[in-house]
Amino acid sequence: MDRQKKIVHMFDQIATRYDLANRVLSFGSDVGWRKRACRKALDLYKRASIERIVDVACGTGDMLAFWQKEAMKKGVAVREYLGIDPSGGMLEVAQKKFPHFAYLQAYAQQLPLSDESAEIVSITYGIRNVVEREKAFEEFFRVLKPGGVLVILEFTKKERQGVLDRGVEFYMQKVLPFIGGLVSGNKEAYEYLPNSIDHFLTTKQLVDELEQSGFVMRYLRSFSFGVSTLFIAQKGEDL
Repeated sequence: MDRQKKIVHMFDQIATRYDLANRVLSFGSDVGWRKRACRKALDLYKRASIERIVDVACGTGDMLAFWQKEAMKKGVAVREYLGIDPSGGMLEVAQKKFPHFAYLQAYAQQLPLSDESAEIVSITYGIRNVVEREKAFEEFFRVLKPGGVLVILEFTKKERQGVLDRGVEFYMQKVLPFIGGLVSGNKEAYEYLPNSIDHFLTTKQLVDELEQSGFVMRYLRSFSFGVSTLFIAQKGEDL
């Protein structure tokens, strides 16, 4: 089994308890991060109507629900919310939770969508798990309409310097795998999380890759002492 398939298999195994683990391990902070990502992207895009919002690596569908709620608050009419994920287990949970959204099972680097068929593409805490990341960025760029927006929320690699940084590192390396293992019943999956962050990119490196893929950075913000970072980039024309 190749690395990408192993990662997908891991998410299949933890799908039914994934939401609970997320809320517990982030102390509920991930809810606020997701809301702010949707809100800021919609503010920047400035359109009264949107044909399609695509959430890649959608997991159990939570981000789609946040997109819908924030769009409704702003009076933005969205024709379709589409979730894409390679994990059948995750999609099964998503379809039970949010049956009114559309779903496709596919990899980020092989999106089964037409060129310029979406106004917004998001991927939250999933780009670390994409082995062929550059291909995924090419796909995001391809399916976005001119002026379309890419939204990424991710745990980026950070140089640990101060006492607070060391505290964050201790939580991620020791506490998180233990609690995650108890909640999900799969400690190995939550040992993977901090290791995947350590082997991932810094914020600057991710920005560089996005720009090399043709995107223009529009917004960058870190949350909770740099634990999570929001990237909003645009394809082509000014917003």
